[in-house]
Amino acid sequence: MMPTPTRTRPRSRGALLCAALLALAVQTAAAPALASRPEGPGSPGGPGHGGRDCVRTERPLGGKARRILDITRKAKSDLKLKSVELRVTIDGREVVTDALGESMTGVPAEPDMHFRAGSVAFAHIGTVLLQLVEEGRVGLDDTVEQWLPTVPKANRITLRMLATNTTGLHDYVTDPAFLAELEPHPFRQWTPAQLLSYPYSHSFWYEPGTSWSYSHANYLLLVQALEKITGTRIDELVKERVTGPLGMRNTRNSFTPDIPRPVLHAFTSDRGFYEESTFWNPSWTTAPGAVITTHICDLATSARAIGSGALLSYRSYRTLLNPGTVGLGGASATCPASICLKQTEAKHFGLGVIVVNGWVLQNPSFSGYAAIQAYLPSKGLAIAVSATKDPDTPDGNMAEVVAQRIAAALAPNDPLAIT
Repeated sequence: MMPTPTRTRPRSRGALLCAALLALAVQTAAAPALASRPEGPGSPGGPGHGGRDCVRTERPLGGKARRILDITRKAKSDLKLKSVELRVTIDGREVVTDALGESMTGVPAEPDMHFRAGSVAFAHIGTVLLQLVEEGRVGLDDTVEQWLPTVPKANRITLRMLATNTTGLHDYVTDPAFLAELEPHPFRQWTPAQLLSYPYSHSFWYEPGTSWSYSHANYLLLVQALEKITGTRIDELVKERVTGPLGMRNTRNSFTPDIPRPVLHAFTSDRGFYEESTFWNPSWTTAPGAVITTHICDLATSARAIGSGALLSYRSYRTLLNPGTVGLGGASATCPASICLKQTEAKHFGLGVIVVNGWVLQNPSFSGYAAIQAYLPSKGLAIAVSATKDPDTPDGNMAEVVAQRIAAALAPNDPLAIT
């Protein structure tokens, strides 16, 4: 399509991704078991319509479902969104599944359309790591020099530090040199070595393990370590241990910019004009084998399973929620407060997840795609939202805003206050 001029100012992908870095309160409740029979025709694995496994909730809607849809419709209008897809479950049972707006002009958005899920993969990878620890195959505090001997300070960096963003490595996504190369070349295929060259060109923000700062480099390295530990490619490892057991048949990795059909198309003003970004190359976002797409029903399944610790022991679930990050961060002589964000009980990064006032979440936002998976263990409440942009959509992850409004209605005493 021809680019459409817009008044929206240019925005870096780094700024959007960094918005995902707020953290959360420790939950003390035990991990609830997954419900055995999610209700509703749109439930993953359910009968669906015409063989589709993620469809709109059958009408007439119940009162709670109508209320959620009313909130979502108003948010879509207020935020000038092109599309919003959502699924809400309580104790694993569908409350509502729907899609509003358009994928492309004249093409309605549908719940089974696939979109990029970005950092949701980090939650899955963190769960895989904790499973391997449970099995005694590795220790969280094993240093990485035996698997990654060429990494700077490999004898001081542990698997825990990689998974919790406490290594001190710079984030290439916010590096001006990287952004100067990425912005004009959105279709470029990046290798891990090329990406890692940016953080390796800087000194560490701090000694490994002594503070907290978000860096995509950590997950590039963690994936490499896990592949060497297990002898299995990360896409197969996650499928075997997370998405497969959960029946997430529509969540998969792609080694190319392709997206499985049907596709929810994305648009962005990141480069100063409104343009389609659906098939921009996502290889820069994380390691090969961990660049995932999903649909809204699988995203809700992921929210509940990860947020409840369904695939982990109770001990590992506690580690997922607070692996020692609470209390870290804050300004120092070598790291500004804007980088070394203070990690508190109310808001902190866990092990591949973010914890906010008891909600366990991930919130990817890049190249015109925005999403959130959020789970509140105390209420068994899962919220999954995906959103795409019109030319006048505000900056930031607007899927978060939609989810916050839904959460305020369903759990008013537990604000999903990410920012």
